[in-house]
Parts: sequence; C-alpha cells; structure tokens
Amino acid sequence: MEGLTAEHLLADRGYDSDAIIEQSARQGMQAQIPPRKNRMKQRPYDRDLYRLRHLVENAFLHLKRWRGIATRYAKCTSSFLAAVHVRCIALWCNIL
Repeated sequence: MEGLTAEHLLADRGYDSDAIIEQSARQGMQAQIPPRKNRMKQRPYDRDLYRLRHLVENAFLHLKRWRGIATRYAKCTSSFLAAVHVRCIALWCNIL
C-alpha cells in the first residue's frame, strides 16, 4: 500500500489485521474491512460502501472472461489498453 492515496481502503475479511488497519490510517485512509468473526472487539465499517466493492470485482470478472485480456495476447501496452477499452464499452452497452 506504500505510495497509494485514497480516502477508503476496501478489502475483504482476509485482510482484517491490526497491521493493515494501522498502515491505512497512517496513509490517511479509512479502512472499510469487515471484522473477522473471532475478533474480540468488533470494529465498525461502512456496509454500503463495502457493498460497492462487489461491483468492482464483477467488472474485473467480466474483463477476465475475454480471452484476449485474460491471457494478454497484446504485445504492447497500448494494444492491451485498447482491448480493455473495447471490452468495457461492450460491457457498458450490455448494461444500457
């Protein structure tokens, strides 16, 4: 997380550790990580903001379903980025 700037850190329960929470606080981020069930003191988190994380994960899932992106057939970065843009446009058109 060094060098990253953000308002919130969204992660799943697997990243619920005191070290990650403290590091995100030092970098000025609010950790929106649901606490593990065996944690002695349950920490509050923004459930609505955490649910938005699901949308981002689904977007990456749909991108990886396209073989050209999943296996990175493009040799140069600009071609790969163009393929990602084309796939995002196709996904956006399906939503509309």
